Amino acid sequence: MTDARRRVPRTDVLLSDPRLAAAERTLGRALVRKAVVDAQERVRAGALSPESAAEAAVAALPRAATTLRPVVNATGVLVHTNLGRAPLSPAAVEALRVASGTTDVEFDLTSTAARRARRGRGALAALAGAVPRAEAVHVVNNNAAALALVATALAGGREIVVSRGELVEIGDGFRLPELLESTGARLVEVGTTNRTHLADYARALGPDTGCVLKIHPSNFITTGFVASVPVAQLATLGVPLVHDIGSGLLAPHPALPAEPDAATSLADGADLVTASGDKLLGGPQAGLLLGRRDLIERLRAHPLARALRVDKLTLAALEATLIGPPPPTRDALETPTAALAARAAALVDRLTSEGVAAEVRTSEARVGGGGAPEVVLPSAAVALPAALALPLRAGHPAVVGRLHGDRLLLDLRTVPEEDDPTLLAALLAAAPAPHATAPAPHTTGTGPHATGTAP
Repeated sequence: MTDARRRVPRTDVLLSDPRLAAAERTLGRALVRKAVVDAQERVRAGALSPESAAEAAVAALPRAATTLRPVVNATGVLVHTNLGRAPLSPAAVEALRVASGTTDVEFDLTSTAARRARRGRGALAALAGAVPRAEAVHVVNNNAAALALVATALAGGREIVVSRGELVEIGDGFRLPELLESTGARLVEVGTTNRTHLADYARALGPDTGCVLKIHPSNFITTGFVASVPVAQLATLGVPLVHDIGSGLLAPHPALPAEPDAATSLADGADLVTASGDKLLGGPQAGLLLGRRDLIERLRAHPLARALRVDKLTLAALEATLIGPPPPTRDALETPTAALAARAAALVDRLTSEGVAAEVRTSEARVGGGGAPEVVLPSAAVALPAALALPLRAGHPAVVGRLHGDRLLLDLRTVPEEDDPTLLAALLAAAPAPHATAPAPHTTGTGPHATGTAP
């Protein structure tokens, strides 16, 4: 009898399979060829029949030419840093498609003689339109970059006056004081950890003062015997006032009464406001700079601005976020709890009809991303056995919830309604009826405990 391993299909024969040929056009030859070679090795090892080699190669192909995997965010954390922060709106996704080719990002198509145009003029106009109080605007690649540019251009070799209570550490161990000092600026710390007064700032001002910096401590709150100086009072000091509002709220929002916003800060007298684009704004990662025209132009003309420049994809997605329909983050913030409960009930009804143990639970969602740490958003969740956490994370798409006791909670405030069918399919695949377990007794109330990573 002929050894099946001697009948290993030839590489060119496998690559001519229509499915593999089509995959090569979207994934590239290297990925497809690797899948083919791996299938051939399995045939040689006797673990696969020669007739199954093409099917095995197709099954082994990734869904896209990236190691990133799509995730259904059911953690209840609206802006989850570990899951990529704000999901983009369909308008922004379409803008990315348009911008992915050759575009007029820095070219004037309407002039008689072809000439260079202001880079990202559409996105800048959209940002200026969203915050009319800003005389001018600029965009860099994240909010830390915005602060670095401000510190370098306004206070390089000079002093930045800042409250001790606002010298915060952000994600992954990065500390804003170290970031600011890396630019060559010298920090002059005023006040104490819990209380800072206007007189503290005034005493620290001198000929070497480049600016006063107010940082919103967005990832923690202090209570009790505390005091800080509002923007309106700091604006009377007579030196450039920079306000880092952090989370990217451009205008007041009723659900976030304590969260600073760009429009109010500028109205109160801030000369410059810095913010993130991929948090509460709901757009791509970007650092937003808004404020006085002369200061913005000074920042834009600084040599460091070139190193911090955003690409055409960011500009396109930012513009679409600003002028298009509300992004998913805004929808998640504003969806009525009753609507979430109705969706949870519908999912549970379908799951239980398939023999899957599930129940509706009340839940508490959070803003996340270092924003509004004091705000609790009432929500509704689908509760499942905790043992399903790992199978759901391993699925396609991955589903990430949070553990609460012996239950896995899938909070629907962070799942767009249009993704409910996808979520249901993932749940049915991870928890087939024959392996379902009985539901645990109902309890009410949860905490923001993520499964494995922190927001």
